[in-house]
Amino acid sequence: MVVLSEQMPAVKSASIGVWVRVGSRDEAEEMAGISHFIEHMLFKGTPRRSAQEIARTIDAVGGTLDAFTSRESTCFFAKVLGEHLPLAIDILADTFLHSSLDPKDIEREQQVVLQEIKMVEDTPDDLVHDLFAEAIWSDHPVARPILGRKETVRRFTQDDVRCHMGRFYRPDRTVVTAAGDLEHERLVDLVMRTFDNFEGRSVHADPPPPSSKAAVRVEERDTAQLHLCLGMDGLPFAHRDRYALYLLNAMLGGSMSSRLFQEIREKRGLAYSIYSYQASYRDCGLLVIYAGTDPESSGLVVDLIRAECARLRNQPIDPSDLQRAKDQLKGGLLLGLEGTSSRMTRLAKTEIYFERTYGLDEIIAGIDSVSTDQFESLMRRVLRDEAFAITSIGPVPQAALLS
Repeated sequence: MVVLSEQMPAVKSASIGVWVRVGSRDEAEEMAGISHFIEHMLFKGTPRRSAQEIARTIDAVGGTLDAFTSRESTCFFAKVLGEHLPLAIDILADTFLHSSLDPKDIEREQQVVLQEIKMVEDTPDDLVHDLFAEAIWSDHPVARPILGRKETVRRFTQDDVRCHMGRFYRPDRTVVTAAGDLEHERLVDLVMRTFDNFEGRSVHADPPPPSSKAAVRVEERDTAQLHLCLGMDGLPFAHRDRYALYLLNAMLGGSMSSRLFQEIREKRGLAYSIYSYQASYRDCGLLVIYAGTDPESSGLVVDLIRAECARLRNQPIDPSDLQRAKDQLKGGLLLGLEGTSSRMTRLAKTEIYFERTYGLDEIIAGIDSVSTDQFESLMRRVLRDEAFAITSIGPVPQAALLS
């Protein structure tokens, strides 16, 4: 089991996360959503502490305890004052290794997760992103919703949970990261003592990467806005051109000064929310643009997005625009890493995807090293008009998006 830390002398808090390299893409179809379900179950009590005692213990020291699941990892984390780090590690290890997984708690939590799924279904500006992944990647496991599906969640049993944990919750797939008011040697000692009986090796097989297609998927609903996602293949997390993609995203729709925000919101007033993002995984990635607009304006918004992508693809980039994007990206990176939680997360992701630690100076150097030729080459490869996939939720027929 890997243990990484970053000492931050100027802060009084410490964030610690126990990361397991398993997410929704690692699940069999009939077990869709079980990684997220386990995230819920590990805070429902152990032989030493009830669920209420877990919550009260962390609240008593002013700390926070939480978890999240992604397509490729599950994280259980706490944030406390540095002096309470031993308590946080003890609670995390206790819940991670000794959760009771009581069948009554499983039945109760199934209802909670079903409500969570319904909440997403009632939030079209969230749901449209799940529909986009399913449209572009079809039936590949990485395209499935992280929460799973109602019919699979209803079937989960204690044996299912224990079997999934037995396959993946092993030291060789676990990373512990911490940042803040701490000392590394003391952290390692605490982790060794609290995870003393954690052993075994994981059993898994990685499926091949997904193949994308320029699909159109429309879900008609009686909503005031039409919610759109347009996008295409991006890059895997560790791709050598990743910094160029970060810059492309920043320039396209990553901020208030981006081309899409200025053209569609500021100049034309066609959307309140318009942005782009890139999502990267171990063997694939996406570049996605979201817009919420009036149904009557949807065709124009799609045309404007396509036109802006075509301009980026076909016209030479102004070196001053590229430099502005670099400065913006570096500033956002440094501001985003001022907190202990973000530092803890960065340590985990670089270990999971690179099996090494990247320092801030190395990341900044990578951003600065992107040349005009490299950037323009990436735009021509990624922003291909024929590669666009489109999904929408709202009151519009499919023909309006294709026209």
